[in-house]
Amino acid sequence: MTRRDTAVVLLSGGLDSCVCLAGVLTRYDAAVLHLDYGQRTQARERAAFDAIADHYGIARRLAVDVSHLKAIGGTSLIDDALPVESGLPVAGGGVPSTYVPFRNGNLLAIAASWAEVIGAQALVIGAVQEDGSGYPDCTEAFYRAFAAAIDAGTRPQTRLEILTPLIHLDKAAIVRRGLELGAPLHLTWSCYVSQERACGRCESCQLRLRGFARAGATDPIPYE
Repeated sequence: MTRRDTAVVLLSGGLDSCVCLAGVLTRYDAAVLHLDYGQRTQARERAAFDAIADHYGIARRLAVDVSHLKAIGGTSLIDDALPVESGLPVAGGGVPSTYVPFRNGNLLAIAASWAEVIGAQALVIGAVQEDGSGYPDCTEAFYRAFAAAIDAGTRPQTRLEILTPLIHLDKAAIVRRGLELGAPLHLTWSCYVSQERACGRCESCQLRLRGFARAGATDPIPYE
């Protein structure tokens, strides 16, 4: 039996990262990475991470406390004094308050360190540029630049490719792909605000609900 390459999959517990993982497992062995940074729904996201990893029987998992991001602040995902926007993001409306400053840069740096230690060949992140919230660290240009930084800053024998399989898909296409792959979408959590029942109002909930509706499917998670 030929040994498969390993990919470190950045698994937030949300819809996009779950669909990424389901696709990755058709080609790679996976190790999954999660960040706890003091977000409003930290406990719920961590539970989703563990449930998805359990579903796929993934033993190699790492949850990292990056509470320095909470200390830095500057985002409504952490600071209760900043309101979380409701509704769908407006094209050209600027960067929303839910942007966590350079979160994906922090995440990829940690992932690259772990990947180099375990001998992984790829980093996989469920970034969405086409139908996302306009975060600057979710663009194709950002990932190209970060891949070059990883290549320059790791051992000569380390070869790490950053894969962004969802970057040009809209949410409906992501939902359809997840259903085709049999991904456990019922275990995922996307709400920025609530941990018991999704609020249905924040931009993340609205993007998710629109994606399921356009895909002709029913979202399996509970809403208020």
